[in-house]
Amino acid sequence: MKITIEGASPEFERKLLDLLAEHREELAVAVDTEWDADRAERYLRTLPGPALHFLEDVVAAQGHADAEDLRDRFGSLRGPTIALSRAMPRGVKAGWWPEGTPAPIQPVYDPQNPSWQRAIAYVMERKVLDVFNDALWAVTGHGPGYPRDPEDLKQLEEARDQDATERAALEEARTKEFEALEEALQDAEEHEAAPGWADGDAPSALAPAAVGTGWAAEDDAPRALDILDEGEDR
Repeated sequence: MKITIEGASPEFERKLLDLLAEHREELAVAVDTEWDADRAERYLRTLPGPALHFLEDVVAAQGHADAEDLRDRFGSLRGPTIALSRAMPRGVKAGWWPEGTPAPIQPVYDPQNPSWQRAIAYVMERKVLDVFNDALWAVTGHGPGYPRDPEDLKQLEEARDQDATERAALEEARTKEFEALEEALQDAEEHEAAPGWADGDAPSALAPAAVGTGWAAEDDAPRALDILDEGEDR
């Protein structure tokens, strides 16, 4: 008996595979472990930035990236390669692809020096490369261009530069907002500490005091000696 199921949800696929696993001894089961558009896009969406850029560079190199070139770009490759590896069991657990699906990028070691376990290249099979090239355009809106554009790497770098410029502009705007807020708070504190005069009402320190005289500023106030003279006359 041969059964072909197309368009099944990941949850249905997982349950079906679990059922088949229970009867493994009775059945000859062939599981589809090929990369397709849906699986590739899900894989890309789980990757952090460095791992995604690592994969982009392998695709940009048409599926064969020299490890030393990648080290010049990323420094240590431990971070990106670990993230790429961890995405595989995560996808199996989520039901996005079956167990046994090969990782899209494979390391290549020096056959002349098998004891030195340091990759000399990272590669993608041609059919996997085609799938991931299309998936990069679908997920990120840009891609290395293979096989669409011979200026693939230039386009990728321009897109990254634009992202960096936008992030810098956003950071500058946030800094200005923070500085304006600090200035407003400082002004408010100084206003609270000042005397309780409204703007323009505070008297000048040089203005003559009018306390207790009963005379307005424009009145012809009598001199003290004049008052005394008048008293003596009386």
